[in-house]
Amino acid sequence: MNSIRLAAIASLLPSMLAAQSPATPPPAYGVMFTFERFADLFGDRLVSAFDSIPASRYDYRPTPVQQSIGYIAQHLEGANYALCDRFSDAKHPRTAKDSLADTIKAKWPKDTLVARLRASLRFCDTALERAGLLQSPVLANNLLLFETDLAEHYSQLSTYMRMLGMVPPSALPPIKRSAIDLPASLLSPYIGVYRVAPGLDLYVTMQNGQLFIRSTGGATVRLWPESRTDFFVNEVNAQLTFTRDATGTVTGLVWHQFGRDRAALKVQSPTRP
Repeated sequence: MNSIRLAAIASLLPSMLAAQSPATPPPAYGVMFTFERFADLFGDRLVSAFDSIPASRYDYRPTPVQQSIGYIAQHLEGANYALCDRFSDAKHPRTAKDSLADTIKAKWPKDTLVARLRASLRFCDTALERAGLLQSPVLANNLLLFETDLAEHYSQLSTYMRMLGMVPPSALPPIKRSAIDLPASLLSPYIGVYRVAPGLDLYVTMQNGQLFIRSTGGATVRLWPESRTDFFVNEVNAQLTFTRDATGTVTGLVWHQFGRDRAALKVQSPTRP
């Protein structure tokens, strides 16, 4: 578990989205945002792993006493609903299929299992967004149970994949992207401050005709253009798209990472001399 947590932290910190100013707003929000990012990270890896495993191997288990891949998928779905039900007033309505025996659900088709797992993760996203600030030990405990469960099952599934001769998603090399050259005149409108959430801003600056980005309290990294509006960073597998209104004015950006799109509103443009 320690290695999993360290890997998760290492992949989150360079993304500029996990950093939080220690002064404002209350640190509780920064902690909640970090929990959301960890859920994005492991949820994306789990879905990618299940997607990449052939349907014919969903009955695979290393030993007779261990869970099969199909069993892990249906177990995760149920665990997600059970744990995320505790975060807020969002509740998952149970159906007759939810009450079937685990051994029966484990034999459902791959597409069914993956679709239901995705739905449970979307429910957890909603529950996390509605949970409010981290202001109680009970909420902290439930969040840790949820995040730890995702991490432990990703570790389990990664081991299975290795034994099947497959490479887990977290061990795959970064997607190679090609940057293009854009003149400073096209980049300068993007300079400014973008608000992801209260107290968590992204600062886009330009040096020597190149764009850079950092978050509140985070490190500065370069933005590499793929098009006039789409950019990527080399440090992690993350991209962003700048948005404009009908007049062509830059109004915000959308950050793409871990299978999620997070919008940030442009709240400040550079001061003109």
